[in-house]
Amino acid sequence: MYYNMTKQILCALGTLLLLAACGGKGCCPASQEGPLAAEENSADFVTLSDVVPDAILEIRYYGTYNFVGARIDGYLQPTALLTRRAADSLRAVSDDLKAQGYRLKIYDAYRPQMGVDHFVRWGKALDDTLMKPYFYPNETKDSLFIKDYIATRSGHSRGSTVDLTLFDMRSEKEVDMGGTFDWFGRESHPDCGGNPETGVYRKNDTVTATQFANRMLLRTVMLRHGFKPYDCEWWHFTLRDEPYPDTYFAFPVQQLNN
Repeated sequence: MYYNMTKQILCALGTLLLLAACGGKGCCPASQEGPLAAEENSADFVTLSDVVPDAILEIRYYGTYNFVGARIDGYLQPTALLTRRAADSLRAVSDDLKAQGYRLKIYDAYRPQMGVDHFVRWGKALDDTLMKPYFYPNETKDSLFIKDYIATRSGHSRGSTVDLTLFDMRSEKEVDMGGTFDWFGRESHPDCGGNPETGVYRKNDTVTATQFANRMLLRTVMLRHGFKPYDCEWWHFTLRDEPYPDTYFAFPVQQLNN
């Protein structure tokens, strides 16, 4: 009994320390409620590399290195799509960062509804924990819906949301953000280690001052060019004036001819 009580106390203390390092607010939902309009028309979308040729594409859901461990439904080619408006704004981001010695690395952009549905099916298969050591070692799979890591709808399906990081052209390496893309945990929150509104770092054992500064560089430039951040993921941004705020698209990810 003594051992169990001690273990519980230590776990509670560990949780409190992490919350202190990463801010105290909980994660916000990644989806919205209401009727779903699945739209197949891709006429107002562009292939991102046609607009932002300097971007490096590492489309995680086309491959198997992602939290599911398999190619996600609807990802037919390793490319990235966005609405024209979002792509033009991201070009401005790219030009700004290129002048500072960086390129953008894109993990995901438009995500078809069938891909979101694939996530939901995977989330309900509690025995499938192949990638747990890499993306959610501190979470039980049955908590992923409760904590909004997985939802039935994603802003990515509206076509103006992008997941990205920075690539340093001088070192020829990805910039250290203090955490990996799609990590399920509070360490992924932009406020982990500091105040993203002021850019002031708070010393902690989770994110270093340099890592926090790198997160703030990406955030600052994205904000400057019309994107808004997401409270739970340092890599996730949505165009503030997105053209389809209530439409969720269903066409697959593949090179567009328009």
